Amino acid sequence: MEEKKEKKSLKFPEGFLWGTATSSYQVEGNNSNTDWWEWEKRGKAKDESGTACDYYNRFKTDHDFLTELGCNAYRLSIEWSRVEPEEGIFSEKEFAHYREVLKDLKSRNIKTQVTLWWWVSPLWFSKNYGFHNKKSVELFTRYVQKVVDELGDLIDLYQVFNEPMVPLGQGYLGGVFPPGYKNPFKFFRALNNVADSHKKSYRIIKEKYPSVPVGVSYLYNWYESENLGFLVTIINRLAKWYRVDLIDNKIKESLDFVAIQYYRLGRIKFDWKNIKMDSKNQVYLGFTIEKNEKNLMKWITYPQGLYKVLKEVKKKHNLPIYITENGVPTDTGLDDEERIVFIEEHLKFVHKAISEGVDVRGYNHWSLLDNFEWLYGYEPRFGLIEIDFNTLERKPRKSFYEYGKICKSNEIEG
Repeated sequence: MEEKKEKKSLKFPEGFLWGTATSSYQVEGNNSNTDWWEWEKRGKAKDESGTACDYYNRFKTDHDFLTELGCNAYRLSIEWSRVEPEEGIFSEKEFAHYREVLKDLKSRNIKTQVTLWWWVSPLWFSKNYGFHNKKSVELFTRYVQKVVDELGDLIDLYQVFNEPMVPLGQGYLGGVFPPGYKNPFKFFRALNNVADSHKKSYRIIKEKYPSVPVGVSYLYNWYESENLGFLVTIINRLAKWYRVDLIDNKIKESLDFVAIQYYRLGRIKFDWKNIKMDSKNQVYLGFTIEKNEKNLMKWITYPQGLYKVLKEVKKKHNLPIYITENGVPTDTGLDDEERIVFIEEHLKFVHKAISEGVDVRGYNHWSLLDNFEWLYGYEPRFGLIEIDFNTLERKPRKSFYEYGKICKSNEIEG
């Protein structure tokens, strides 16, 4: 009779931060004084964000879920357009609201990980300036100074920008995010101004709160191929150069940590037969990225990729690392076994990286709630908690309870 192998527990370091994440625009609702709201009204996204999850009014209910989960950290963002609705005019009412949100988290012994810009700008800023305008540095850092003055005593960790290369690339080269440009000159101006904004914001925060860590988050994918050989290494390097290095090389001296956000594998195929030019004179070089038809966003799950990214980031920076987003969209209602497996398999590779000397300090699962997913609208469901967007009723999924066990025990089964 074959003996069953006893599963061993993989313990995480003492003080490891377990959390989830949401961004203000994606969950608060009715952020109408923004470039993204106007973008939606022009039909540029699948859905309009509208009321979203109404986190703005229901945050205490949602924080109750965090307490039930056993989280000791929560990543959220401040909406610039709320606290500075008109140029140079700050809202005491909105700062009081965010103080209430942060104080509620602190009262639950939950560390606050605050992002200052998460892809959305006030309408006055986008219409009159934009990040391609040099004055954006002065305007953005004035907002940062005000946040630090009004809320800094309640913030445990800052991420100045969320995945800055995504909105810069999509908004200044691809034309599919606001401000909707396809202009490489404006792209590089915006890139430099965002980098300068980060560096100046770092100094502002450190001047008042020198011990509070300040960083930035980067989106990493991992690329592999069955028929490209060494070329896939070049593709990975080019992808990292564009997604990370273009800005990281400008701000790396102003980072206390690196936050990484990892979701998927890009499996690249090359076929000579696919080299062609279409009727619009667009050239196709024969490369295609494989799609996973079982996934709502066609993504291929690849937990080993997170391990490889962690090792790569350590090699470059040798700074503390936080995993501030990692998740999967599902469409299976409350019984989301796919998400449970996703979490467990990725965390095994996080533990492996830690055991090999990578200084990973925390993990935030994306996301606490189903929410507005930008161009994709409300179809992708990333939440540990299901939202009925007609009634706004919240229902924890099976993954909520399984992830809660991990948060409370600080370990996973090996």
